[in-house]
Amino acid sequence: MAPAQYFAPDLLLAAQGVRVAFFSVDGVLTDGGLYLGAEGESFKRLHIADGLGLILLQRAGIVPVVITGRDSPPLRERLAALGVVHAYFGVEYKAPAAESALQALGFGWNEAAAIGDDWPDLPVLRRCTFAAAPANAHVEVQALARHVTGARGGQGAAREFCDLLLVASGRYAELLESYR
Repeated sequence: MAPAQYFAPDLLLAAQGVRVAFFSVDGVLTDGGLYLGAEGESFKRLHIADGLGLILLQRAGIVPVVITGRDSPPLRERLAALGVVHAYFGVEYKAPAAESALQALGFGWNEAAAIGDDWPDLPVLRRCTFAAAPANAHVEVQALARHVTGARGGQGAAREFCDLLLVASGRYAELLESYR
């Protein structure tokens, strides 16, 4: 049975050869909301399907890298549980962190894709060979993105981005078959 997932051929061509994928957290892996507790603690909601997308990328040989302006122990724990070992926390300027990750991994910008939702993500999105944005991303980010997901941040946008990269890599059907 052929996979039901479909992306336009021009998108797949543009995403071929991607070896590393950059993810913003707030507004991409989360809905961008910040829930504050009575004791001053903060909470974020992550979508379980986005987490599986990060796992599937790794199985396909695509390295997920998370770069976020905030830091939190629960986020670190979640990323560790997903096997994401390349993560940068508390980063104000994301492009130098992305450059550092590329150098450490031995990849170039022409092998990188990114998904981001707001102005701090623009420098990374501009440099990558493939840029994506969630449906609720800022208009300037959507204007730059090669692909705007149908899903909103924290509601499957990252998974859609992962699926696109998996289809472009030629590994989607094989990975899907392992679940049948």
